[in-house]
Amino acid sequence: MPIRVAVVGAGHLGRIHTRILSSLPQFQLQAIVEPVESQRQQVAAEFQTTGVAAVSDVLDRVDAVVIAAPTTHHHAVATQCLSRGKHVFVEKPLTLDRRQADALIRLASQQRVALQVGHVERFNPAFTAAQPHLRQPKFIQATRRGGYTFRSTDIGVVLDLMIHDIDLVLALAPGEVTRVDAMGVALFGQHEDMAQARIEFENGCVANLNACRASHSAERTMQIWTTDGFAALDFQQKTSSIVRPSAALRERTLQVDTLSPAEKQTLRERLMTDHLPLEQLTVTPVDAITAELLDFAESIATGRSPRVSGQAGRDAVALAERVLDKIAAHAWNGAHPGPIGPHFETAPAIIPAPHWQVKPASAPQRLREAG
Repeated sequence: MPIRVAVVGAGHLGRIHTRILSSLPQFQLQAIVEPVESQRQQVAAEFQTTGVAAVSDVLDRVDAVVIAAPTTHHHAVATQCLSRGKHVFVEKPLTLDRRQADALIRLASQQRVALQVGHVERFNPAFTAAQPHLRQPKFIQATRRGGYTFRSTDIGVVLDLMIHDIDLVLALAPGEVTRVDAMGVALFGQHEDMAQARIEFENGCVANLNACRASHSAERTMQIWTTDGFAALDFQQKTSSIVRPSAALRERTLQVDTLSPAEKQTLRERLMTDHLPLEQLTVTPVDAITAELLDFAESIATGRSPRVSGQAGRDAVALAERVLDKIAAHAWNGAHPGPIGPHFETAPAIIPAPHWQVKPASAPQRLREAG
């Protein structure tokens, strides 16, 4: 029997989810929920479904809900749906903070329903092709940038874009985070639009993450150095490649400085093919959003945990919070006082007590008089 589902939010992602859900036999689209009437009517007409203004209007006739509303509404809408025993798929980020995320996880557990988070890059074929080869990563470099879309303005670039790479890093290098350093700049509003973070793990892995939503060009790439080699992923082009050093390099038996000129010339001609061979991985084309919705359907049908569970979404939000805290505290002059945070605000000065202005010689007499 198809899963009866409603989509909350008729914006960019809500429209995409509505289109895909209306075409999948695993689901039966019941409604699009959108408070803005013009958007609601347009999407409902396009996909031949019912448009309603509030999620409470559809909970009696659905089994599951896909939430693609602005992040500021995720906690409230998901709470309403989970409380009624509905399976919930929430677009990333799960919530604004880990406290809200913890509350949703508890509620989903109590109701014994699925809670899945839309970290779509977990389903990107570039990542799924490379993941089996990425054991024990030691260094991860990620860049995610694009132009300003005027969407997701209720959050900054960390929760908007960097959260994708935070989730991927946590999937690749699970373990305790021991140190976070970050800085960011706000350009267009109240939230940061450019950010850089360095994350260190107890297991020795280090991740450098760069995110920008004010770029002249688009890029979604990740490089991973492991104990076995190097991988390069392009999420936009959906390609993955692996470089595996030869046994001579891994075992340190190749000593270039001991070779004769003739041996060096021979090595130069075959260095990459013999010792640093590049392998293009086979990447099976797949639509990542379709794949994550099918995973949602399977988790509902079988009772297994989704590939990106509520706990995984919560962990990504918790680490994003630490990044945002560091951005807010970053001192642009290297020390306080001075401009801090993404808005270059001036750090508040300590307000002195009145007697701090008294000269040392006269302080005792003045203080006795004040007493």
